[in-house]
Amino acid sequence: MGGGGDGHSTTYKGLTMHQPKRWHTVTGKGMCALMWFWIMYRAKKDGPVVLGWRHPWEGHEDHSHGHGHGNGQEHEVLFLFLL
Repeated sequence: MGGGGDGHSTTYKGLTMHQPKRWHTVTGKGMCALMWFWIMYRAKKDGPVVLGWRHPWEGHEDHSHGHGHGNGQEHEVLFLFLL
């Protein structure tokens, strides 16, 4: 079980650690950057909810975009019907 002795590995207590290939290093750094970009993006979108600064349902007042929803009277009628 001998190593090549080419200077690209380190042996400590019988365990030989080889240097990673260049593409492993570049791919790992790229994936790390992608992970942090995704974490920061989600923190920007979900941060106030996660930290308890606002509720998830706040900020959705007018997203009807003309889908037949009026000014809230349908909800009021339903509420009165339930009473």
